[in-house]
Amino acid sequence: MAPASSQGLEILILGGGIAGLTTALALTKFAPKDQIPRIRIFEVRPVPATIGGAVNLTPNALRLLDHLGALPIIRERDYGHTIDFLEVFDIYSTRLATSDFSGPEGKGVGNPPYKALRITRGDALKGVLSTLEQHENITLTCGKKTIDIKETADKVTLTFEDGETVSGDLLMGCDGIHSVTRNKHVEPERKETYSGVANAFGFAPIEKDFAVHFDCTAINFARRGMLLTSYHNSAKDSVYIGAVMQVPDIGSRDGWKAKGAEAEKTRAEILSRFGDSNIPCIVPLIKKAEDFFLWPIFTLSKHGKWATDRVMLLGDAAHAMPPQGESTGIVFEDTVLFSRCLTRWIEKGKPGNNMKEAFDAYEKLRRGRIEAAFEESKDVVRTVSDAGWLGHKIKTYVIPWFLWFTSGTRQKHFIEDVTTVDIGY
Repeated sequence: MAPASSQGLEILILGGGIAGLTTALALTKFAPKDQIPRIRIFEVRPVPATIGGAVNLTPNALRLLDHLGALPIIRERDYGHTIDFLEVFDIYSTRLATSDFSGPEGKGVGNPPYKALRITRGDALKGVLSTLEQHENITLTCGKKTIDIKETADKVTLTFEDGETVSGDLLMGCDGIHSVTRNKHVEPERKETYSGVANAFGFAPIEKDFAVHFDCTAINFARRGMLLTSYHNSAKDSVYIGAVMQVPDIGSRDGWKAKGAEAEKTRAEILSRFGDSNIPCIVPLIKKAEDFFLWPIFTLSKHGKWATDRVMLLGDAAHAMPPQGESTGIVFEDTVLFSRCLTRWIEKGKPGNNMKEAFDAYEKLRRGRIEAAFEESKDVVRTVSDAGWLGHKIKTYVIPWFLWFTSGTRQKHFIEDVTTVDIGY
């Protein structure tokens, strides 16, 4: 267990999702042993949100979860399904390409090697929450709605709807695309915008003899969207189905919530887009799914303000973008790299008590990677948007070439260990 040190920083975190929890673990993991921070996490929901779709944790993401102590718990509880490779299909014809995670010896990539893991967001969060409970310096309080953020030269103060106030040396905004930290304090004018595509997902229970067309996980391209089909547990008795497709803007969060609750209309929409598939299992899987949820994908502008003097945004709060295959791993890298920059500032004796020095070092280290990922995400939106017969045909020729051309960059990301990379500070 990591008790708080009387010499450590008082850190506040808004957001009790994966970003906020892993940030707390990283700030604890990399802090000087005699200056363990006291970290208080505040989540607006009454309980941590353990519902959601399934994400693919790439090797670099698993490497960081291992460093933070969460991967052993996830492995012990048998959460998720190991992914050796991802397959890409055209639903009207054949397999187009694969993306490999198994490495040259079949054990994974990097040293030590890691493959990928398809896991529900709920199981990933439960594994991280269990890790959090091992640290006395970290507390999580749910049901706290922030209504005001005040920053002075030496502290940050949060005011909650119930009238309580708390203060700390540092505030981490890990509260997602609709970030209160960004909208109320860091950059109120930088608003989230709808990307034009939404993700509809559900889980289809299957029998042991149910035949699927993929080994572990598959992306299936159609003329009107992309359908992800994947195992997400070791029993292989359920298939995660996620349809990313072009959907008109509803115009309000309440409107999206109402549309998202119409599961059968969402199922009908997915069948209208992928029901003409020549892959035999696609339609039965869509019909077997017990429920469907529809989530609009919002994004932020490419450039934006990430920090003030004592407040830093991480994850979607800083740089939300459409999913591009490594989104969760990018969040984990954010948390670790920022924690290392802050720790270096502490080790240097907190020069001038100017925390912004650590913030600037982090941004210099991180901006390039985020901006490159942002450009990749724009390709995803174009690829899943509605296309005619010719447009789809061109897409099926381009995708294999694109995967081959970018494979070196992906492999470089997969083997990178940001716990040891030179932070230049």
